Amino acid sequence: MAFLKYSVALAAVALTVMSSADAADRAAREWLERMSESLATRNYDGRYLHVRNSRTETFRIIHRVEKGKVTERLISVDGGREIIRNQDEVQAYLPDRRLVVVEKRTDDRTLMATVPIYNEQLEAHYSIERGAFKKALGRRTQVILVQPRDQYRYGYRLWLDDETAMPLMSQLCDRNGNVIEQIVFAELNFRERIAADAVKPGVTGEGFRWVRQDAQEPRLANVQLGWSVVRVPSGFRLTTWRLQVIAGSNVPVRHLVLSDGLASVSVFIEPRSPQTEAMRGLAKVGAAFAYSRDLDGHQVTAVGEVPAATVEAIAEAVTKEEAALAPIAREQR
Repeated sequence: MAFLKYSVALAAVALTVMSSADAADRAAREWLERMSESLATRNYDGRYLHVRNSRTETFRIIHRVEKGKVTERLISVDGGREIIRNQDEVQAYLPDRRLVVVEKRTDDRTLMATVPIYNEQLEAHYSIERGAFKKALGRRTQVILVQPRDQYRYGYRLWLDDETAMPLMSQLCDRNGNVIEQIVFAELNFRERIAADAVKPGVTGEGFRWVRQDAQEPRLANVQLGWSVVRVPSGFRLTTWRLQVIAGSNVPVRHLVLSDGLASVSVFIEPRSPQTEAMRGLAKVGAAFAYSRDLDGHQVTAVGEVPAATVEAIAEAVTKEEAALAPIAREQR
């Protein structure tokens, strides 16, 4: 009888712990949902520092919502570059190169780097937990930890404003908790309304070269490209692909983007040349890793702000699709 009582007591404690953990997980999830809603639906104008590899760049971001339509403008205060995102496309203005690159908009993510957006598939590959309450920008914030469940992705630490759930600070971290890059807001103002002129580019683009990179439907990729990506790390799927011209190359390059809904990896497939010979193997590119290999007379390069194992696995998963009938990206079993 004593043993039975002891067992019942242990079971009760276990249920209480599990119930508390579930409640904590729900609370953390609700914070991320609030953050995503604030980023998408509020009018705001702010300045933040983007820090990586001991290099700091200052950005101004203006986010305008008018009758449900979002326009976002990101300005590099130090470099003069600008990016405009509207309902349909993203325009990148590069005055130093007298170039404007236009791409079809393929997701709802903010132009701010290092800020994860919540989606229902996120928890399949990341755990979401609440940390302590801390101060940021003189305001009380809730720290949220988004931690990877495997070795193929990085994690995040977020400082979310207690009142608005806006991310006042965000860090991209490796599995050991080391900070790879971060954004820190120096100023953030919410507006009742933002004028349309505030989200127009500061340069006209007159006399610039305009390049349009049209993204295509993932389901058409295997038919159009003649390549496939098989046995990729769990959760990664093809989201967009395009044929584009890269500086220094006269031949269009196949560009595929694979994502797990949070982390993204770009894959470039181009004819092998003397310039690509020195690019084989693993390399560190800023905060990103790149991995290149030869395949059937082509150079395949995967690059992304993910662990080295991820870009290597995805680059090695690219195959030539002779009949062009197999799915372009199949999840690893």
